[in-house]
Amino acid sequence: LLLRSIPLATAQIQTMTVPPSPEPFRVFVGYDPKEHEAYEVCRRSLIRHATVPLDVRPIRQPDLRASGLYWRTRGHMESTEFSFTRFLTPFLAGYRGWALFIDCDFLYLADVAELIASAVPSDAAAAKRLAVVCVKHEYTPLEATKMDGVMQTVYPRKNWSSMVLYNCAHPKNVAALTPDAVSTKTGAFLHRFSWLDDDEIGEVPFVWNFLVGHNKVDPDDPTTQPKALHYTCGGPWFDRYRDCEFADLWIKEAEELRAEKEKRRAEKERLELEDDEGNWW
Repeated sequence: LLLRSIPLATAQIQTMTVPPSPEPFRVFVGYDPKEHEAYEVCRRSLIRHATVPLDVRPIRQPDLRASGLYWRTRGHMESTEFSFTRFLTPFLAGYRGWALFIDCDFLYLADVAELIASAVPSDAAAAKRLAVVCVKHEYTPLEATKMDGVMQTVYPRKNWSSMVLYNCAHPKNVAALTPDAVSTKTGAFLHRFSWLDDDEIGEVPFVWNFLVGHNKVDPDDPTTQPKALHYTCGGPWFDRYRDCEFADLWIKEAEELRAEKEKRRAEKERLELEDDEGNWW
């Protein structure tokens, strides 16, 4: 049902019969150089928890511009470089299969295979009709600014586009989410999914896009435990949010990533030293 994106073991959660995936599931992450560490931590958390192969790719605006795939002038209301480039996900995925887009300020605490399996109905006709699946937040930010001081904005369906599973081959996605459209359509059109009918927008529980500082955990309800934290106003990589809610989880992931990098660096130096010593003789 999810074309070639979900392996059999995952699909069986929904009692569907799906052949094993011949390729990794594609995850596109919005990238902004001012949040480089956030991207790296997000990527690590995705891969560390995944039970299926993932192909995690950053969406870098300069690369898209250099390739002639994106040319809109950046507006003063765009808080990141991927405010609009996120909507190129189906195009970048070749308009085939399913693919996930997420902002770089996510921290995954659970297996993305679980998200994939829960996102699409077992009924084939209903699944085919879906063009996107997301968390349908009702969210009005309380702060006037976010992150490193950028202006906060309020609009209908805010944060729906921050985590989206795209049915990339859906005819409406193919027709509407072209490089030309993403470079010219209004923010309202894109972020509100205006090219779709409401019943073409599927929904997953809020815990897959748990808005830090907005969503709450009910200690008596395990279904409210976050599976993917979204530091939408700003995360611990900004000084202003160093002590935000769930900061400890992100900092732990970041410290483990740094330790891994240091270990690889030391191992590389050791091997280079051994090679130099061998060449000396």
